[in-house]
Amino acid sequence: MVGLITAIIFIPLVGALAVCAWPQRNGRPIALMFNAISAVCALVLWRNFDPTSSGLQFVERHAWIPAIGAEYLLGVDGLSLLLVLLTSTIVPFALLAQPVPGAGRAFYATMLIMQSALYGTFTAQNFILWFLFYEMSLLPAFLLIKIWGGENRDRAATKFFLYTFLGSVAMLLSFLGIYFAKGTFDFAALAAFGKNGLLTGKLAWLAFAGIFVGLAVKVPLFPFHTWLPDAYQTAPTGVSMVLTGVLSKMGVYGFVRLLLPLFPNEIKIIGPWLLGLAICSIVFAPLAAWAQRDLKRMIAYLSINHLGYCMLALFAVAASPVVGATIDMQAALSGVFMQIFNHGITAATLFYFAGLLERRRGLRGIDDFGGLMQRTPLLCGWMSVAMFSSLGLPGLNGFIGEFLIFKGSFAIAAAFTAIAVIGLLVTAIVFVRAMQSLFSGPLAESCSGFPDLLRSEKLVIVPVTLLMFAIGIAPQFIFNIFNATVVQMARLFG
Repeated sequence: MVGLITAIIFIPLVGALAVCAWPQRNGRPIALMFNAISAVCALVLWRNFDPTSSGLQFVERHAWIPAIGAEYLLGVDGLSLLLVLLTSTIVPFALLAQPVPGAGRAFYATMLIMQSALYGTFTAQNFILWFLFYEMSLLPAFLLIKIWGGENRDRAATKFFLYTFLGSVAMLLSFLGIYFAKGTFDFAALAAFGKNGLLTGKLAWLAFAGIFVGLAVKVPLFPFHTWLPDAYQTAPTGVSMVLTGVLSKMGVYGFVRLLLPLFPNEIKIIGPWLLGLAICSIVFAPLAAWAQRDLKRMIAYLSINHLGYCMLALFAVAASPVVGATIDMQAALSGVFMQIFNHGITAATLFYFAGLLERRRGLRGIDDFGGLMQRTPLLCGWMSVAMFSSLGLPGLNGFIGEFLIFKGSFAIAAAFTAIAVIGLLVTAIVFVRAMQSLFSGPLAESCSGFPDLLRSEKLVIVPVTLLMFAIGIAPQFIFNIFNATVVQMARLFG
């Protein structure tokens, strides 16, 4: 299977070139074709993945820039494979979303380049290569917002670029300091150093701060989140789906892969502060969503809330002064991994429905609709499933991850986890209010001519919704991907 990961990364790049050479202006068929090829390769990777092994698999290692210790080093463990599969699901889903006005071949080529960067970020095991892919995703996302975004796109794109670029610079400087001290960029070697203290003194705290800020911006974690609502609101629907479904997972992945293994001592020292930031993300974000009238902006704030659950569990496991039982640590970490995947599916689906409503009405304010259940019962029914999934209703995918996060975190950091429950309550209020405003009451005159779900829309939404039910009812096929990785991580933190 040598070379399969490289193929997954470079197939979208070849697709971008093919889209540019495509004689017709609409490059979506070609983009979808190359997405299908990448997805097949990802399934082959999954099919041949050994779920009992906790180490890296399908490793590809070649000399690249020996003078600075940079290698072309790729590999996947359970977490990496999970995110590769998530990327292979979300990007074609996004390409099938609301058509973007003026989107020609350049739009689809840019989406494919971002997909390639995401694959590379989740499989690279050397910092220089990882950082190259990490930054490679920044420019396409910026262009997709700047060129094809809606109102205030210039401000939103500039804000997105400045936040993420400055965070990346801080992270790069930190890793340069680590390299000068340790002489390697290899993640595994640095993690081995981290067990006994990667650095000492002020240098350790400076390196920790730089990497933390760079990743916290990407998640985003409170108070580094202020770029996100503007970017998600302004971006085209398909781009918002990728931003929330996959791009935000780069930050969580970075915390798991970089910060927690490299700086365990520093994290324990400031553990309560980190848990406090996670609680702020969980509680304040849904309160902000409660105040929003724009549907996309509301979903954007709720996305911060759901990723806050992931950070709560990670910080509880790695930063709490209480040493948790192995089973509690494994439950919390399993919840994080499951929440990463489930949030990607559910949040992207919610943005898809927001795009469907905007396509029919031309607006997306919550107050611009009313009584839709009378006119579009199928749309309302399927959208309700996505909302209940995001809320964590038992039987749907969202319940699994949230339940495990709270089960594991409560045993380790009970006080912080108890406060986090407030976020669940406010999220429920936000969704109930949205459902009442959109679906109930008298039919708004402006909505009287709405068509229900079209056949093409059903072909997109039904498989995704069935996947939510499948994970909610029988999630073991997802757990099998990362169980061994979770056991290894729990042993490391324990």
